[in-house]
Amino acid sequence: MPDGINGRQLADMATERRSGLKVLFTTGYARNAIVHHGRLDPGVELVLKPFTQSELAKKVRRIMDTVAQHRDEN
Repeated sequence: MPDGINGRQLADMATERRSGLKVLFTTGYARNAIVHHGRLDPGVELVLKPFTQSELAKKVRRIMDTVAQHRDEN
């Protein structure tokens, strides 16, 4: 990443600029490196490598459906 930032830092900067932005991390690292006390940070989704196109598509679809449902409720 440019300027030595990591994905988490980039996600933080993006969500500061755009409230409500959903973040989908892809990682090959151990789940424990991303998950804090058994939970992901609010608004953060995770797909572990290796993943199939189908798994990625399902995860993205679920995130999009959640956003649409939240929009419909408001």
